[in-house]
Amino acid sequence: MSDTSRIKRLKFRAWHRGTREADYMIGCFFDHHHANWSEAELAWFEALLDEEDVEIMAWALGTMPVPEKYAGAQMDAFRKLDFVEIPR
Repeated sequence: MSDTSRIKRLKFRAWHRGTREADYMIGCFFDHHHANWSEAELAWFEALLDEEDVEIMAWALGTMPVPEKYAGAQMDAFRKLDFVEIPR
């Protein structure tokens, strides 16, 4: 798969989660950060997208502990939630 196809697929998956709240949280994170991600960071995000939205959102909001495999700088950036822009 080409990098362009991979990015398009990740963007689609990030923005089509099933709930508006998850779309904004995960989609905005992708839009704001993906251009600077390394291969390892892209792989981290791909794995994150396989998780349930309720769990991802709970990790971001701090209502559930973050699993060790997702802990680190990228989850720290995700937990800031300073990237979420709600269109009006």
